[in-house]
Amino acid sequence: MNTEFLEALRDLEKEKGISVNVLLEAIEAALLSAYKRNFGSLQNARVHIDRDTGDFKVFTQLTVSEHVEDPRQEITLEEAQKINPNYNHGDIVESEVTPRNFGRIAAQTAKQVVVQRIREAERNIIFEEFANREGDIVTGVIQRIEQKNVYIELGKTEAILSPSEQMPGEEYRQGSRIKTYIIEVRKTTKGPQILVSRTHPGLLKRLFELEVPELHEGVVELKGIAREAGARSKIAVYSKDENVDPVGACVGPKGMRVQNIVNELNGEKIDIIKWNPDPSKFVASSLSPAKVVAVEIWEEEKVARVIVPDYQLSLAIGKEGQNARLAAKLTGWKIDIKSESQMREMYPDEYSELFEDEYE
Repeated sequence: MNTEFLEALRDLEKEKGISVNVLLEAIEAALLSAYKRNFGSLQNARVHIDRDTGDFKVFTQLTVSEHVEDPRQEITLEEAQKINPNYNHGDIVESEVTPRNFGRIAAQTAKQVVVQRIREAERNIIFEEFANREGDIVTGVIQRIEQKNVYIELGKTEAILSPSEQMPGEEYRQGSRIKTYIIEVRKTTKGPQILVSRTHPGLLKRLFELEVPELHEGVVELKGIAREAGARSKIAVYSKDENVDPVGACVGPKGMRVQNIVNELNGEKIDIIKWNPDPSKFVASSLSPAKVVAVEIWEEEKVARVIVPDYQLSLAIGKEGQNARLAAKLTGWKIDIKSESQMREMYPDEYSELFEDEYE
């Protein structure tokens, strides 16, 4: 090793942000292991690299002891004082023992350490970059599919889309571009592991924020999301500005904004609902596209009974209960849906009083 080697390390420091001192300390530790492995595993020793010239030296370390039990690690006071009269019990006596052919081992070891540290630094940079992007959308290219896991190339690293995070019925083709939502970034010995999702409600939220400027600017608020990935979703939106229609902003001119998101999610249906602080009105709206006649609220139990026209009952409940299930998830209320006929049978006398208010 020489001054050119030190210059190369300084260039690395500027380019990769790896401290020269950190690298030299790592090389010293690696050289010490190499020395012990090849020349003296039972000796106490240290390796020193000159920070100005790049020259390296190996020193054995012997402890000054009153009773020497292992001459490979200890030295008598008498022997130590022959080297330097100032030595006392407990001091460390160092002697240079740099092997003649150690240069080749040193060069090879230094190269391995530098390469390893560069790799670690690059992994750390990638980890920090993506760890700060948890909860964000990334666009990548599908690289390969192994054991149902989809591996997506993201520049210098790749993300894993596991089967549990894949949308039902969605096909993944090698080479095609895909948007995913980062749910977790893990630090592993092989580098950062980026886990992404196509089913997470956060994907829908971020897609709307990217597509709708009013959401990004905070003019429109997204109050809630309920999603059954690949089938149907409901989002609740609100605006404090009376001049801004939050639903219209999300739908976009000629429905283009929401249609772009539907296309990205391969046809997933999206209901956009205006959030209302009045729970009865919010629950009524959440069952869209079904029309609601009336809503009864039990605040403490968080239960809402919704009455719909007979011909709207199946629409309100939805296929396999999906519409009602999503409405309940969106509002946080347990929703009991009844038709007008059912209510007449249950409350024949009070029927007319129950439906004084109508909900559009």
